[in-house]
Amino acid sequence: MGDRVRRFSRHYFFFLFVTTLFAVQTESSVWAQESSSKRIFFNAQVFTGDAQNPYAEAVAIRGDTIIAVGTFPEVVKSMSANAERIDLEGKSLFPGFVDSHSHSIDGGLALISADASEKVHALNELAPFVEDAKTTGKGMHGDILEILGLPLEFWSHCDVLNAEFSTGAYEKQSVLLRGMDGHTAWANRALLQRAGITADFLKHLSAAERSYYGTAKDKDMQPNGFLVDAGMERIEPLLPEPTPDRLLAAGRAALQYNYSLGITAWLDPLASDYVLQAYKLLADEGALTSQVVAFPQVLAIDPAAELAKVQKTRETYKNVPNLYVSGIKVFADGVVEYPSQTAHLSKPYKNTGRNGDLLFDPKKFAELCVDADKQGLIIHVHAIGDGAVKEALDGIAAARKANGNSRLPHTLTHEQFVLPEDFPRFRELGVVSALQLFWAEASQDTIEIVKPYLDSEIYKWQYPARSILDNGGIIAGASDWPVSTANVFRAIYQAETRKGPEGVLDPSQAMPREAMFYAYTRNAARAMNLDSIGMIAPGKRADLVLLDRDVLTVSPEEMRDTKVVWTMVAGKTVYRAR
Repeated sequence: MGDRVRRFSRHYFFFLFVTTLFAVQTESSVWAQESSSKRIFFNAQVFTGDAQNPYAEAVAIRGDTIIAVGTFPEVVKSMSANAERIDLEGKSLFPGFVDSHSHSIDGGLALISADASEKVHALNELAPFVEDAKTTGKGMHGDILEILGLPLEFWSHCDVLNAEFSTGAYEKQSVLLRGMDGHTAWANRALLQRAGITADFLKHLSAAERSYYGTAKDKDMQPNGFLVDAGMERIEPLLPEPTPDRLLAAGRAALQYNYSLGITAWLDPLASDYVLQAYKLLADEGALTSQVVAFPQVLAIDPAAELAKVQKTRETYKNVPNLYVSGIKVFADGVVEYPSQTAHLSKPYKNTGRNGDLLFDPKKFAELCVDADKQGLIIHVHAIGDGAVKEALDGIAAARKANGNSRLPHTLTHEQFVLPEDFPRFRELGVVSALQLFWAEASQDTIEIVKPYLDSEIYKWQYPARSILDNGGIIAGASDWPVSTANVFRAIYQAETRKGPEGVLDPSQAMPREAMFYAYTRNAARAMNLDSIGMIAPGKRADLVLLDRDVLTVSPEEMRDTKVVWTMVAGKTVYRAR
């Protein structure tokens, strides 16, 4: 920036200096003087996230804490005369947004890797992206060329992928393409050979085990490169673990991304060793000021041993500021889209006659839930199929019956399909529904590669957010980043309109906008079991976000394009738009 400025004439530099100074003086910028610990924000459209007092026009903070909320005269009375006064010029002031399901460290790693999520939408766009990722080195993960975030529809064209990436320049280069869902991938022949995924290997598997691998349509059972869930188990060990330097770079990138979207706290639902290490590295350099809840994965095979390991992990990280290892993550099933079809359904897929995969034994899962609840651990379950949702609710019901209401916010996440009889159970069992409603659009991912394969009575209840809400359930906002964008307003737009390139996906399930604002503030904080965030109320942390428009009244399209002006965590500005 300095080199560019020096190219201008002295007259222009003087003009720039004077106009900038004038702007600072007249706008009373929040970041211009943060030395003042007492500040009053006024002339704002304030959404508090507090259902008892949802709207206000002024907020006072002292240091990292909110002191008063209300009208300007009311708030002024709560502060001394020397408090800094900041005119927000009618913009919207919200509690810092909370994401109740974000793989933020993995998202940070994606940001510094070859992520095709927003860049590759059609097969003909893939080859140049892969070539660039190889040339620049951004896609190289050790000696494997790895591309992230690809559309799921690509897996229906494994013949094209093999023609492009298993021959020529890629004949000896291992290539791994990962799907945007975090469950699927495709490996070229060079990588399959390294991993030992051959026709002979597949022939010795059971039919259920082979379902995790794609095969060519012939009797030789040659792998076509497609992999889902357990199919990745022979690939993952070939990839190098991220170094501490790379983890720290990913953590910093994740913080900046979240802050740019107004997200000030989040739940990381797959806290492996490297994820927890990354958060500790951030904390060690004083960068982790956001509150992060992290849940290690358990399998519900040996509940006592698995929970003992989680408690050991809690002990290891208990002194890391702002990091809370306070729950567990369990996978009930996989994903529903063709050709994966590992989500567990109450009725079989039409093309296979199988119900998908339930990834735990219900009795063992119930045992796990009872013991985890007794130990004060939140249970967070990935459940996409209606059958998986029912089994997950049954396990939590066992914990409620055995232990009484612990008031722990046990949570189901994703719930792409839910049986109507299970809608009221979310309220009855006090189970939070952490939904990724950015996915609730009419598109290939919800129609062409899903609808032909499902019983019509299951398909009609896709992302049934409104039905869960109307039955008294708590909806928490969640992104599953980097599976999809963490942009709150793009997700709320989809929740409100359910529009997509192929029309509207069941408009009866459209969510009220205000309900989604609660989902990304108070309710998501509830899913994290943290009462210090999620609302603008006296005594809460001063996690705030200023938006560039009145998001309560504009059209859905205008609301979708909302920009964050600045983001504040514990009273300090961590992001501002340029």
